[in-house]
Amino acid sequence: MTIKGKPTSLDIAHLAGVSQPTVSRALSGSPMVSEETRRRILAIAEQLNYKVDKNASSLRRRHSGTIALLFFEDPTPDDSQINPFFLSMLGSITRACGRRGYDLLISFQQLSEDWQAEYEDSHKADGILLLGYGDYLESQARLRQMAERGTHFVRWGSASRDQPGVSIGCDNVQGGHDITAHLLSRGRRRIAFLGHASDHYPEFLERYRGHVAALRAAGLEASPALQADAITTEQSGYEAACALLERGERFDAVFGASDLIAIGALRALAERGLRVPSDVAVAGFDDIPMAGLVTPGLSTVQQDTRLAGTLLVDSLLRLIGGERVENQTIPAKLVLRASTGA
Repeated sequence: MTIKGKPTSLDIAHLAGVSQPTVSRALSGSPMVSEETRRRILAIAEQLNYKVDKNASSLRRRHSGTIALLFFEDPTPDDSQINPFFLSMLGSITRACGRRGYDLLISFQQLSEDWQAEYEDSHKADGILLLGYGDYLESQARLRQMAERGTHFVRWGSASRDQPGVSIGCDNVQGGHDITAHLLSRGRRRIAFLGHASDHYPEFLERYRGHVAALRAAGLEASPALQADAITTEQSGYEAACALLERGERFDAVFGASDLIAIGALRALAERGLRVPSDVAVAGFDDIPMAGLVTPGLSTVQQDTRLAGTLLVDSLLRLIGGERVENQTIPAKLVLRASTGA
């Protein structure tokens, strides 16, 4: 195809058989354009050697072409201050943004500041992805304020009816049920649960509910004495397991509400000469890379970080495009290793 002079978006529109606004939306990565149409327009633009003036198009659209990804600062033994589970998700989020023509701005959440004024209102970003939150009840008011002010945001986490905004999360109840059922199938009957089981930590509470449901299905009741609070750190898991051992609680298995908690429990058990899995089986939740590197390898519940990243980005772009977006739940999958005798 030959175009006299410098090609324009009108030339692309004519050749693609669409309107000029549709070309602009396709080139900017708008979710309002179908993938088939977007591919056709991008192919024609490439053949014409058409270059997009991002600064000019952003000014016209009042969009930045950027998404803000805000991590919650978690206590970690290194300087990252980022939960390793979320680091696994970062790659898929970055690739999803690239496919849609968006840049990614990464920072930490500042609960004391106005996220909307800092990002969306100032046109630094068209929307916000939130990974992590700490104590959910403490962050809930901020999330509700963001929703009331019309901020475009999607968070990774459990989806309850009264929660503000849109959430993409794992089926924590099913995952908690399935890993507990696996432990029961290995002959374990006194299973300790390490992790907060309250509304302050909804994901852990859902995993605990699945754990309880699996026990009841086997004719057993969860013992409150075998539940110990822990946050998502190795040290917290270590301390929770130590607390149960120091109280003289008898248990033949441990279900850590996260892999880091379970890995901390492995250290506590090893220090006391307890063998895993012959004396105590241990399982976690997340399937972070470290789960396959510890000795013995940790049985766990896998959350699909690749799918999660894609759904987070696509849901946010649909919100930015004015579409109605619902919460979504991703299925959980067991990954069995030596720590449970698999």
